[in-house]
Order: sequence, then C-alpha cells, then structure tokens
Amino acid sequence: MNNLTYRKIVKASAIYDVIVTFGFAFPILVVLSINMLFSIHTQFSFSGLMPEFLPLHLFFVNLMGSLVLVWSVLRITRPKPIFGLYDSFARFLFSFNMLFYLLAYDVTGVLWLFFVPELAWGVVQFFGYFYLKDKTPIT
Repeated sequence: MNNLTYRKIVKASAIYDVIVTFGFAFPILVVLSINMLFSIHTQFSFSGLMPEFLPLHLFFVNLMGSLVLVWSVLRITRPKPIFGLYDSFARFLFSFNMLFYLLAYDVTGVLWLFFVPELAWGVVQFFGYFYLKDKTPIT
C-alpha cells in the first residue's frame, strides 16, 4: 500500500466519524439522535435494553461526540499515517467497550450497527499502517 492510499483511508475514516458522531456532539442534536436510536431499536425489534437517557448521560454522550469531532477534523485536515495507527488503537478500545456492554449487560443490539464498522476501520488502518513503505513521522 502506498502512502497516498493510506492517507485516503485515514481521511475516509475521519469523514465516517463526523457523519456518525455529529449528532452526538451537541445538546439539541443528541436528543434527536438518541430518539432515532430508540426508534431503530423498536422498529427492528433489536434485542437488549434501551434505557432512558438522563441529562448527565447526555452530557457524557456530548463530551464523547465533541472529542471524536475534534479528532476527526485533525485527521481530515492532516491525514498522517501515524494518526491512522493511533486511530486504530482508539477504535479497538471503542470496539472492545461496545462488545463488553453488548455481552455483559445486554444493551440494545443497535450497538452492533456501530461495532462492525468501528472494528473494520480499526483493522484496515492497523494493518494498512504496517504495509506502508514510507511511514511519515509526526511533524
């Protein structure tokens, strides 16, 4: 894999993150996003529990969404290979947490819709980084 291709992968994963997390980063939009997840959970009869979100829960969702947006903008504007490697580690952590809560706490199966692409982006960026011939350092 060449450097340009890998940078496009890093940028594409960041664009995906903006699309998926934008609605979770802002107080007004988070309510709409959570309600949409409730609707998907109900309409498609996903297994597991979908709890009511209280203001403190929404705050932590906003915090996570805000951090992901900032990290995404960095990768869109500067899609350095090392950022793809770091992002793969973050995705593996997110994936592990999703899988843990899916299996240990029987949370809504809607989480599978987030888990699969999260893990896929992590795998692609992780292995893609090690196939690079020119790993540009952070400057």
